[in-house]
Amino acid sequence: MNSLMAIETACHDFPWSEKTMHSCLSGRYFNGALYVQNELVGFYIGEVAGPDHTLMDICVAPPHQGQGHAKALLSDFIAASEQAGAENLFLEVRESNVSAIALYQWAGFTEAGVRKNYYPSANGKEDAILMALTLSFGSESTLLS
Repeated sequence: MNSLMAIETACHDFPWSEKTMHSCLSGRYFNGALYVQNELVGFYIGEVAGPDHTLMDICVAPPHQGQGHAKALLSDFIAASEQAGAENLFLEVRESNVSAIALYQWAGFTEAGVRKNYYPSANGKEDAILMALTLSFGSESTLLS
């Protein structure tokens, strides 16, 4: 838990609380972690809601960013969701987080709406872009090359 919180805090100006993190590690949630040389460098947390899955959080420790680890984690989230029989995947992302938006677009997510004033920010509130991906069963991959 300490390693998760250290990465969460390093990645976000407004990180989850330890209580929130703890509550998202069981029940209807599932997660994945990425280790490099026995060091936790990133993780994701997904939520199951009927036939849909939501990516609640994805983080890569700053010293390990830009090395493809977020792609690996997102690919694992999608694969785990497919294996569980999910029909649709959803996520919200800060409108200012252009690198995350590009990552999600690379994976096939498309904009599905906007949540106005969703995230806290240094200047008050920031909109969230709602993104979605419909899983196509029977294809070799839902990811774009």
